[in-house]
Amino acid sequence: MASLRDIKNSINATKKMSQITKAMEMTSAAKWNRGVMNAKSFVPYMEKIQEVTTAIAVSSKGIPHPMLVSRPVKKTGYIVMTSDRGLAGAFNSNVIRRVHQTIQSRHKSTDEYAIIAIGRVARDFFVKRGMNVILEIVGVSDQPKFADIKDMTSSTVEMFADGTFDELYLYYSHYISAISQEVNEKKLLPLTDITTTGKLSSYEFEPSAEEILEVLLPQYAESLIYGALLDSKASEHAARMTAMRNATDNAHEMIKSYSLSYNRARQAAITQEIAEIVGGAAALE
Repeated sequence: MASLRDIKNSINATKKMSQITKAMEMTSAAKWNRGVMNAKSFVPYMEKIQEVTTAIAVSSKGIPHPMLVSRPVKKTGYIVMTSDRGLAGAFNSNVIRRVHQTIQSRHKSTDEYAIIAIGRVARDFFVKRGMNVILEIVGVSDQPKFADIKDMTSSTVEMFADGTFDELYLYYSHYISAISQEVNEKKLLPLTDITTTGKLSSYEFEPSAEEILEVLLPQYAESLIYGALLDSKASEHAARMTAMRNATDNAHEMIKSYSLSYNRARQAAITQEIAEIVGGAAALE
């Protein structure tokens, strides 16, 4: 049985841990609020660039742009978004598990796929298993700017254009609410689903539609990656906030349990001392 000192030390250590997890929860809550605002504020831009891109693509169906045309798939690219650190519940593991299972089911060798890892957790997981990581980016800000990933997005789109891979998928954690996130799989390239059932706006192109598509399509693909990153960051902060809140609650429950054990042990020690005193007094009579 643990001594009173051991139980007291456990209580003090758990109290200090709960203070740390509570502070981390508050920090994540502030980041979460800002992350959700960033993700929501990017939506109007995404909707507008999608509208313009759709209008040009639909009106220029005779233009064989490589980003709009499916081709035989010899190699598949996967962009995987995780965080640089843990303590976020199942945020990282859910994304990694989904990607790993997908790759295992679709491909028989590393020559058939390529991984672009955003986040240290994803990079470390796939590198340790000898999987084909061709591009990585770590240390992304908690509130990322497009400039933080511009080089990576440009390189990824160029690799599709030059045939490094023939299709590109995006995996990230989609934010639903503070306590709910889900893994999203999105086919990023080729952009074969740029269609709409609604009425398209009419645009006059200057210069030609071909020249505009040449510039706009890569920007559209890059904006999809950046929008997913903002969504992923909002999910990360929410997941970490929830995980730290649960950790704090668990610490409080442990403190109650330790305190109960401490009081029982202390009561037993006092009873034992009284019994020894009574026994000693009886022996002196």
